Amino acid sequence: MKKLYIITLFVIGGFVSQAQELKWYTDVREAITVSNNVHKPMLMFFTGSDWCGWCIRLQNEVLKTPEFKKWATENVVLVELDYPRRTPQTPEIKNQNNELRQAFGIQGFPTIFFTSAESKDGKVNFKGLGQTGYVAGGPTAWLTVADGIINPKKS
Repeated sequence: MKKLYIITLFVIGGFVSQAQELKWYTDVREAITVSNNVHKPMLMFFTGSDWCGWCIRLQNEVLKTPEFKKWATENVVLVELDYPRRTPQTPEIKNQNNELRQAFGIQGFPTIFFTSAESKDGKVNFKGLGQTGYVAGGPTAWLTVADGIINPKKS
């Protein structure tokens, strides 16, 4: 009976932790629609997920923390624009990401742009709010920078 109780706790815990995972959009048009519907800016994460050491550090030190999850849920729509070397991507995602890399003038990874956008007549217009990258000091230091970008009046 005790084993069954423990197993049940693990199963329920697994579902709860899955429910708390953040939604990262990879289709920017879908993210724009959501962003406009919920009236939150997009956090566009330009990353080399399977080769960029600073991107991996940012993921582990900030983006996978409970502090970031809470902040992101309240403040932004998350968009991951990945440029992997080993992980396959669809041609549509590859093309979209390359176009956005050019449009935003991305020179290195990780780069995070905060932006709002609207689609009109099939064209997307972005309104940049600011950008950042890796910030030393864990989630508190990174979130202070991010808050200063999306809420400049508070800073």
